[in-house]
Amino acid sequence: MKAMVYRRYGGPEVLEPADLPEPRTHVDSVLVRVRAAALNPADLALQAGALDDAVETFFPVVPGWDVAGVVVRSGPAAAEFAPGDEVVGYVRGEVQRAHGGLAELISADVRTLVHKPRSLDFTEAAGLPLAGLTAYRAVVHALDVRPGESLLVHGAAGGVGSLAAQIAVARGARVVGSAAPRDAAYVRSLGAEPVAYGPGTAERVRALVPAGVDTVLDTVGGGVLAATAGAGRDGTRTASVADMGHPGVVPVFCRLDGADLRAVVELAEAGRLRVRVGATFALEHAADAQRALAAGGTGGKVVVTMAP
Repeated sequence: MKAMVYRRYGGPEVLEPADLPEPRTHVDSVLVRVRAAALNPADLALQAGALDDAVETFFPVVPGWDVAGVVVRSGPAAAEFAPGDEVVGYVRGEVQRAHGGLAELISADVRTLVHKPRSLDFTEAAGLPLAGLTAYRAVVHALDVRPGESLLVHGAAGGVGSLAAQIAVARGARVVGSAAPRDAAYVRSLGAEPVAYGPGTAERVRALVPAGVDTVLDTVGGGVLAATAGAGRDGTRTASVADMGHPGVVPVFCRLDGADLRAVVELAEAGRLRVRVGATFALEHAADAQRALAAGGTGGKVVVTMAP
């Protein structure tokens, strides 16, 4: 099968094409023909060796944790899926090896997959798992955003921020989203009230919510929480996926949880959650996809697509 691999740590320049054997499937795994694989900043960090002291790596590595595709074969203990089923998955393993999403085929543990929402195409669905799980964990578990409460999302036009805004709106919350002025219409389309980020953001939020917001989610980092502290009030609950150093701020990490992933997919199926795709690349141009992700400014998820 065709795949993109790296045989040493580095940037996009170390990614190269390879012909690999078809992955083997265990009794509780599923062979999936990948139709799309979304890229995330974590992919670049792992490829650069940033987590070498924490993650066991066996070269060559096929990167990519977010996949959407079609089941080819199911193991005897994977009765949840049948050949032809469309699936989406968060396929992060405990070690890094030749099993990631930038390949024509992947063998995935049945616990990492759910049925793909029919409301999303493969390209959109591939962008859902990591960002969706992170956003759901932030809004539902870390902040416990409730109906009638207000949530300020820093980076509301980004991958995690846009999904967090939609999840909170679906829970009946009022959402204020900080973003670049060019993204104001997009943030509004999510059901949130846009405010421009930068100097004066806290004052702009207070103009909308004079008493201060109930909850804050930071997906940006870079000191934005300190700079906008005036947007909250005594008792404001705060979480961050990007800046873990503030006392009283709940850190949020992505974690595979089948119930959470199913909840995210159900929101998408109900039309309450959508994914904005900013750029797509063919498998052989995956290094360019990584460069686009690193440069930013794509206006949505960067996704590598494979032929049916």
